[in-house]
Amino acid sequence: MDFEMSEEQRMLSDSIRRMMDRLATPDYIRRLDREAAYPYELYEAWIEMGLLRMPFPEEHGGLGGGVLDMAIIAEELAKKSFDFFTAYGATVFCGLNVLRNGSAAQAERYLPKLLDGSLRMCVSMSEPDAGSDTGAMRSTARPHGQGWIIRGQKLWSTGAGAKNTLINLYVKTDTAVHYRNGISLFLVDNDTPGVELRKLDMLGRRSVGTYEIFLNDVVVDADRLVGDVNHGFECMLSGLQIERVTTAAGYCGAAQSALDLALDYARERKQFGRAIGSFQAIAHLLADLQTEVDASRLLMLRAAWMLGQGREALREISMAKLMASETYVKVANAGMQVLGAYGYNMEFDMQRHFRDARAATIGAGTSQIQRNLIAGRMGLKVQ
Repeated sequence: MDFEMSEEQRMLSDSIRRMMDRLATPDYIRRLDREAAYPYELYEAWIEMGLLRMPFPEEHGGLGGGVLDMAIIAEELAKKSFDFFTAYGATVFCGLNVLRNGSAAQAERYLPKLLDGSLRMCVSMSEPDAGSDTGAMRSTARPHGQGWIIRGQKLWSTGAGAKNTLINLYVKTDTAVHYRNGISLFLVDNDTPGVELRKLDMLGRRSVGTYEIFLNDVVVDADRLVGDVNHGFECMLSGLQIERVTTAAGYCGAAQSALDLALDYARERKQFGRAIGSFQAIAHLLADLQTEVDASRLLMLRAAWMLGQGREALREISMAKLMASETYVKVANAGMQVLGAYGYNMEFDMQRHFRDARAATIGAGTSQIQRNLIAGRMGLKVQ
């Protein structure tokens, strides 16, 4: 097992880092956070670099990259802000889902627009009463003429309000059967009549935007159904593993960035005539945190390597997501303590990490869900 990056991957990492250093300046990131503004300028730069093409096959205009390439992108983007990886990943994961589960006509229609940047995608699963419990979903679609009519309400949909966004919408199409056999996936433009978006005021990850969606008799054509009717649960599961392992990579990058801020401060801040990093209490804290960040990264790389090899990796992916998300929370919390009042000040970036990190153990599968999955792979029946 070799986690060493190839020369091409090192070049990819370096080029992304240089681009992000140039465009995603601290002032730019703070403005986006303050104004809850979408990073359109960065998104255009990712398109120009071909980053959205990375995981797609060459026959569809992609670069044919693997899971480790995606992990590199996730880690580098999230070093500036995990929200940036969210903007990137939402479109890519949904596009891959259409490629895996949709028709050839859908791939031909949507993927070129996705790759040239004229179309974004986002996913919408959660509802007021349906988070981890997908079976509690109440939004429905029923046949209507030559298409479907959709009614209901969605919640916590990240990026749904960005320009030219196609919502990958999961709703029930058969309420009389078990939810695994009664959910379907539809592609709905965010400006379709009957779609009402309400931007939510969130504690962190404010740039991409989190939305509540009201579906008021939304009519869509039959060709907006992805795969067969009532097969949406299979679509939902098909992309979770690459989403979670690259999300873990993003948390590793964000955690390292927060730790670097604390380390720089500990080297420069002097109290009692010495840099505070020379005090054992601070030095050992930072040493422990770096060890945990590195451990998270190694778990992520193992999971990404296994997934890239086509091996069963659910336990390893769940471990990586669990460890990386909880480490980011821990690093950001400790960073606030190291910086003291400066960390609490909105002019310094540690408070943003503190706010952004808190959602890490909730989104893309809670820590509790990850522990259930790990325990299940250990032969334990968790109830």
